[in-house]
Amino acid sequence: QVQLIESGGGLVQAGDSLRLSCTSPVRTFSGYALAWFRQAPGKERDFVAAIGWSGTGNNTDYTDSVKGRFAISRDNGKKTMYLEMNLLSPEGTAIYYCAGHFGIATAPRLTSEYHYWGQGTQVTVSS
Repeated sequence: QVQLIESGGGLVQAGDSLRLSCTSPVRTFSGYALAWFRQAPGKERDFVAAIGWSGTGNNTDYTDSVKGRFAISRDNGKKTMYLEMNLLSPEGTAIYYCAGHFGIATAPRLTSEYHYWGQGTQVTVSS
C-alpha cells in the first residue's frame, strides 16, 4: 500500500494564496503520475491538476477553472508534490486529495484511474 500524505490546508480569505504538499515515503516516487482532486460538501470529487511521471518531462494538466491561478509541481528528491493556489475564491472550499498512479506517462483526470489516495487536507476560503 502506497502512503500519500497531504498537508498545507487551512482557512484563508478570498484572494489569498496557499500551497499544498503531498509527500510519500515510497522508493519509486519519481515513477508515479500524480494529481490533485477536490471534493466540496455534497459534491463529487473533481479533478484539479495533474503532473506526469518524471520520464515525460513532468507534463501538467489543469481543469479550466484553475488555469492561470494554480500551479502543480514535484520535487522527486524530496518525494513531494505541490499545488500552489493563488487568487483563491470561496468556490475553492473543499477537501483536497492527492492521488497516484504508478508507471503511466500522462496523469489522467478520472478518479477511477488512480490506485492510491491520501486522506485529504481541508481548504476553506472565506469571502
